[in-house]
Amino acid sequence: MAAPQATPAVAAPQGAPAETAPQGTPERVAHASLRAPEIAHAAPQRKLSTGRRGPADPVKSLMHRHRELCERAVDPLEIAAGLEAHGVTDRTAARYRHRDVFSLAEELFARVPGFAGEPAGAVSAPAHDIRTRAAWSLRALLPGAACLATLVTLRLTEGVLGGEARLAIGSGGTLLAFTGLALALHTGPLSGGGRSAGAANLYGCWLLGYALYGEALLHQVLSGGPEGPWAITPAPLLGLAVAVAPAAWCAHLFSVHAQRKLNGSRALEEFAAGVRPLLFGAVAFFFCVLIGLLYLAGLGTGDGGAPVGAVGLGVLLLLARLLAVHGFPEPAAAGLAAACAVEAAAPALVLAGRLPGLDAVARPVDALVTAAGTGAVPAVACGAAALGLLITATVALSRASAHTAV
Repeated sequence: MAAPQATPAVAAPQGAPAETAPQGTPERVAHASLRAPEIAHAAPQRKLSTGRRGPADPVKSLMHRHRELCERAVDPLEIAAGLEAHGVTDRTAARYRHRDVFSLAEELFARVPGFAGEPAGAVSAPAHDIRTRAAWSLRALLPGAACLATLVTLRLTEGVLGGEARLAIGSGGTLLAFTGLALALHTGPLSGGGRSAGAANLYGCWLLGYALYGEALLHQVLSGGPEGPWAITPAPLLGLAVAVAPAAWCAHLFSVHAQRKLNGSRALEEFAAGVRPLLFGAVAFFFCVLIGLLYLAGLGTGDGGAPVGAVGLGVLLLLARLLAVHGFPEPAAAGLAAACAVEAAAPALVLAGRLPGLDAVARPVDALVTAAGTGAVPAVACGAAALGLLITATVALSRASAHTAV
């Protein structure tokens, strides 16, 4: 009896996914994400293609060019985000006989086999882990708690302890606050995923230092100094420290809802149009909360009101952190550096104006301070930098590749 002949594989039609293997194909676990650790999504079952394409297959060259991306992806969304990061748009996908990038990614996902591994269901999703959220929420409260405890201690010991003891209390409280801030930025929604952010951290420390001492320094420089001790304004630092927790939750909610938008989108333009209101909503909510916290901090310390410069600084720091978390640390550092440059230039220009023949150099700073006070300098510096980062974030965070590990 003649052996039965093998049935030949039927070529799949152009622009449609190929035939798939049986359902027993092992699932794979998502590789290390560069985004905030609480964002995760389950990997669907990987299907292997048994179809063959003819020599006129337009997707074949793209498949070989991005084979590593396709092999390591846990779902078509990661391939779509990777293609977008390489400049592939919906218009480009039309040249490969697909209506959009998502459809093209689905075919690539089906045709390129992936690495086998543990079932994705064995990995719990941190986004739904209450203990994880509680842990980073408590860490985000540490900077504000340290600053508040330090100010209360200094207020209670006023006139009781000497200057050296009070200086030690203030220094210890500052160290605790920065330690808590480092812990809050190391894990959770504000974590940069291990990326080097040395320059950005340095710029952030400068901006916080100026919020504490800058206005007093500029006032002394304008009045002929500096001379004598500088007065400090602790209210902005206290308000910004307490605002770390709301900032973490704004970043968390933005990332979670952006991921849901990505899972439900069928085109890059559709996702971009849906994620922009999320970004504006998160920034606006934090803006309102920050004004309230700074106002309460001003009342508590006797400074009064909510300084405009501190509000701009808080929004600037949030936008810079969002960009860094989602893979854009360079523009974030550039925005912080621009604000630092403006704040450093103000007293430098006033001092340079004392030299013979350079009176005109100090006139812009004099005019600004005369019109709106010394607080106008950090307000202009941080406000302009925050506006620039908001425009940058609107473009960068509207891309699918900013919300999917590729």
